[in-house]
Amino acid sequence: MSDPLANVGAALAIVSEAWPVSALGERLPVDALSHTELVALNDALGALRRGTDAVHARVASEIARQSRPEAGAESLAKKNGYRSAAVLIAATTGTTVGDASRLVAVGDATAPRRTFSGADAPARHPHVAAALTSGRIGMPAASAIITMLDRVAFRAEPSRVDEAERMLAAQAPGLGLDQLGKVIARAEAHLDPDGLEPKEHELRGRRSLVMFEREGMVHLNAKLDPESAAPVTAAIQAIVTAEFRTEGRAEGRGERQDADAPSSVDADAPRRSVAQRQADALVLLAAHLLGCSSETPIIGATVIVRMTLADLESGRGSATIDGIDQPVSVATARRMAASGAVIPCVLGADSEILDWGRRRRLFTSAQRLALAERDGGCALCGLPPGMTKVHHLRWWARDAGPTDLSNGVLLCETCHHRVHDNGWEIRVDGRGIDAEVWFIPPAHVDPSRTPRLGGRRRFAFAA
Repeated sequence: MSDPLANVGAALAIVSEAWPVSALGERLPVDALSHTELVALNDALGALRRGTDAVHARVASEIARQSRPEAGAESLAKKNGYRSAAVLIAATTGTTVGDASRLVAVGDATAPRRTFSGADAPARHPHVAAALTSGRIGMPAASAIITMLDRVAFRAEPSRVDEAERMLAAQAPGLGLDQLGKVIARAEAHLDPDGLEPKEHELRGRRSLVMFEREGMVHLNAKLDPESAAPVTAAIQAIVTAEFRTEGRAEGRGERQDADAPSSVDADAPRRSVAQRQADALVLLAAHLLGCSSETPIIGATVIVRMTLADLESGRGSATIDGIDQPVSVATARRMAASGAVIPCVLGADSEILDWGRRRRLFTSAQRLALAERDGGCALCGLPPGMTKVHHLRWWARDAGPTDLSNGVLLCETCHHRVHDNGWEIRVDGRGIDAEVWFIPPAHVDPSRTPRLGGRRRFAFAA
């Protein structure tokens, strides 16, 4: 039997090696570490945490097994003064009962099983179990994948569920839990497309906007289903993005903001947070609707709903909305496409010319839409397309770069500066919307300069 603590011991050794010591043999203070040392130490601590997650899940599962209700007074949890295994684990590890329950569930799903004959059997979720045991993913990622798979297990073919598990376990390393959630939502829509409409009906029934005043502030608490949220988020993001671009151009020319600018932009604009800008955008939209003469900077802001031609024709499957993580049913996509300011993007249809060479400098709207299909938004961080600009990989003036899809990439302003200021390189393999975008880190970030997948493929679930 292999040592369950082998990965933990190896990870701990890497942590010890990654944390430099002084000439006196003492660990250097964290604030004395270089950027490279800090990142290496963080990576090592992440591997250590994932290793302990795997062991802890197995231990928690066994505690739960020995604390099952039928054990009565001999229940392990009750003998130690706790009413359940989850309460025992939460109290002794300082976590919540909910987190402890998820830990137990992960342990149950990834532990080897015994048949009635006493023979060993694979874990209920073997691909997640292998990724967890090897330290490629941690408990939160494993729990998110397992929860979704169990939810659709009775409505999807076992072979498709197994393949989805394999793909998710392979794609999860390197993704934050929020980013992985996008992939899981799309995987669920693929496995159980018939479950989207009932879920949408439920979400529409839960939509609400509560307004109340407290301590001099008016509070707006809104919950919107994906269909209702799409035009709201598109409009607000367009206004905020337009403000950032205007301020960026003004700063580049050394100019101050125009004192007569619309009310959504004031003298304190550079100091406003994104949350404040979004609140001001909502105010601007309401004022405009009430007859305000100020122009809202959302001309061209659209809601893009995309689906495959096969799904459109069959009426089954799912569709996605720019800026919204939750996929929607084809029925909802058809209904939205009948509304104004919504572009139904059906993949597989003919399109206009998307490569212009050196005939024009700025990318066209059609090229932006095509790049949004390929990149899904900011190709590096995943922000929605409305918060990005198209950048030439080979610069127009310096490198004589053409205004072609293969020479364009969608980047938000932050990632654009990150790429150009810190020595990152971008490579596009292939042509059209099926091309792959790769980001190549500089040597000081990754000495091996291993390319990192970007664009839509990084967050997509490719069945």
